Amino acid sequence: MDPHLNALSAEVGAWLLARKLKLGCAESCTGGWVAEVVTATAGSSEWFDCGFITYSNESKQELLDVPADTLRRHGAVSEPTVGAMVAGVLSRSRADVVLAVSGIAGPGGGSPDKPVGTVCFAWGARDGRTHCATCHFSGDREAVRRQAVFHALRELMTMDFS
Repeated sequence: MDPHLNALSAEVGAWLLARKLKLGCAESCTGGWVAEVVTATAGSSEWFDCGFITYSNESKQELLDVPADTLRRHGAVSEPTVGAMVAGVLSRSRADVVLAVSGIAGPGGGSPDKPVGTVCFAWGARDGRTHCATCHFSGDREAVRRQAVFHALRELMTMDFS
């Protein structure tokens, strides 16, 4: 396991514990890597509730209630979609805060509007506050996915969920 991701997971865990929060996640392009990093941390059961891997559009709709119209109008890699993924996890879990990730890790699948390395994120809380962002990462498929995992967890700690 990556020592930087391990250290970040422990930091996220301490941050969540200090706020008495449980984390949930919805992942597409990262394929469960966020949940893998989090659950590799001893004691994570105290601050991690669940993860959904919704790789296909159909699974996003069926498991997280992402509206078909959102996917049709904006695509799976969009801030409206990851925002809806956050809402879906919150409605189906005991998580207090949620992060969602959907992107184009490559090597194919990109377009002029959404090139390979485009990753959309959302972080949300039970009170309805949600923050979305889009990043563009470089490197091969693994590098894009790793950067997405790191960014999702690091940025979670910048959110004001008090």
